[in-house]
Formats: sequence, structure tokens, C-alpha cells
Amino acid sequence: MLLRKNIPFGYVFGKIKYEILVVAIYSMAINIAYYQYNLKNISIPIAVPMILGTVLSLLLAFRSNQGYDRWWEARTIWGAIVNDSRSLSRQVLTLTATAYPSEELEHFRERFIKRQAAWTHSLGQSLRKTDPLKGLERLLTRRELNYVMKYDNVPAALLLLHGKDIKLALENEWINSYQQVALDATLTKLCDSMGKCERIKNTVFPATYSLYTHFTVLFFILLLPFALIDSLGFMEIPLVVAISASFLLIERMGISLQDPFEGKPTDTPMTTIARTIERDLRQMLHEQTQEEPQEEVLAERPTYYVL
Repeated sequence: MLLRKNIPFGYVFGKIKYEILVVAIYSMAINIAYYQYNLKNISIPIAVPMILGTVLSLLLAFRSNQGYDRWWEARTIWGAIVNDSRSLSRQVLTLTATAYPSEELEHFRERFIKRQAAWTHSLGQSLRKTDPLKGLERLLTRRELNYVMKYDNVPAALLLLHGKDIKLALENEWINSYQQVALDATLTKLCDSMGKCERIKNTVFPATYSLYTHFTVLFFILLLPFALIDSLGFMEIPLVVAISASFLLIERMGISLQDPFEGKPTDTPMTTIARTIERDLRQMLHEQTQEEPQEEVLAERPTYYVL
């Protein structure tokens, strides 16, 4: 559920404004040295940065592809979480339907489905390294809150409570053994999705690759003014700035995409997805959707497609 919006100019170039300022000053200094102080021997053949630029383009393309793969995998996982959350709630409501409904059964359904909505919020918050219990008091009972507080991994504790409730439903004969297997299979899918998100979160992009690529970008920018100064004159300055900005933006794009759970505008919109799941599950329970909080998380601003 990503929104396509126009990218603000300030947002794009705000990421590299200091680097561009340094490049402009550096390029201007070379231009002054060449024309004002007659240092004609500092120019180099344009083939040198061209060869380096070709190699650098391949490196940046590989990094951007790898970063996008991580971002797209994260979005695909959360799409599966949406589907499995709806499926689990549907199974709880339909498989536990009996000819003699009771207040205890209705309380069980409400508790289970609200806990599933709480799990989606808790998972997103834990992936962003914020308080996984924030805002869950409206979805969980005091007993459930006290139980999950003892766990370092709150989403895993909530899934454990799901499993206990499925066992309780079997003991109370609200479901049979075949239905228990079906519910547990959906629960396993949610656990798998949680593990995949944690794998992306905890797997750091190779630092050496990032460092070498960054050094190559800097070396290319350092050489570029010397190759253009002989033929372009003063126009070398804006051209060097434009070319440098292009390579720096592509590098920053790869960095932004490789970590999809860091609370940035380009992240997977987990809070928005969790609110959508909560709305749908509440409607399954025939409840009125609560008014969404006014405070917005940084990553839930309109997600921009990075150039």
C-alpha cells in the first residue's frame, strides 16, 4: 500500500547538500588554479574518469539491485502477514461457530482477534527498535500484557498465547482436531513471516562493499574536474556538480533501500499496514474502528520512489 507522490526537491538533494557544496568548492578551486594561475599541466585525459565511471556504474547498479531486493522482500513478507492475519481471524470466527454460542466463546473470539491485531503492531514496533508494547493496552487484556512483558520478543509471546488459546478451544470442543491443525498451520505461517523480517533486520549489508564503493565514488569525483577543465572552462563547475550529484544520489538510494525497517520515508509502511489489518479484523468482529491517532510515524509519511 505504497503511495506514489511527487518527490520534494529539498528531500532529494537534502541528503547530499554538504557533499555537493564541497564538490562545487573543490571544482571551483581547480578552475581558478588552471586559468588564474596558469597551471596547465594539471589536466588529465578524459578516458581516465570514463573508465573508472564505467566500473563504478556497475558497482552502483549491483548495490541498488541488492538493496531493492531486500526492500521488496520486506514488502512481500508484510503482504503475506496481511493475508495470514485475515485468514486466521476468519478461521477463528467460522470454525468455532456452534449451534449453542456462549458468552465464553464470544469472549474467546474477541480476545484472539484483537491479539492478532496487537501482534502486527508489536512486530512493526519491535523491528524499528521501539517499545513493542506501545499502544497495545487497547487491544490486550491486563493479564496478557503482564504475560508478554516477561519476554524479550513480545511478538513471539503473543503467538504463544495464540497457541494456548487454540489448545483451549480444542479442550472446550469449540473446534475439532482437524480444525486445530488448520489454525496451527496459519499460526506457523505468521511465525515464519516474523522470522523472515528478523533475518532482514539482523543481516547487515557487507560493510567492506559499502566502504569500497564509497571510496570509488569519491575518487571518481576527485578526478572528474581535471578531465573536464581543459575543454569546458567555467562550465566545468556545474557539470561536475551535476555528474557528482547523480552518482551520490544513486549511492544513497542503495543505502536507503537496504534497510527497510529503520523508520525512514522509504521504508516498508508497517504502521499503516498494521492499522489496515486492525480495521479489517475489527470489522470482522462487527466493531467500530477506533479513530486513528493523529501522531504519525516518520516511516508512515507518503513513501517516495527514490530516483
